Amino acid sequence: MVKSKLVPALVAGAALVLSLLLNPSPERHRQTIRDVTGERSPVAGLLGLGALAAFASNYHSLGVASYTRAGDRVLSVGALGVVFVLQ
Repeated sequence: MVKSKLVPALVAGAALVLSLLLNPSPERHRQTIRDVTGERSPVAGLLGLGALAAFASNYHSLGVASYTRAGDRVLSVGALGVVFVLQ
């Protein structure tokens, strides 16, 4: 009986710890913004607009996830080591 209740708690605890450890860093967000901007528009990549957007972004961590904002706009979200750049 005790084992059946302990296993889900251990799995949930391990998932929480893994999420905390894999939360993307500010630099990971900024590098992904630069890369994706260059992929989406080669001209923007050549002009360095991705680097400018990445520089102007503010990083926010929620512990298990994170995001960057520039003004009122969310630029990227990340969790479990993966960063997604929003359009």
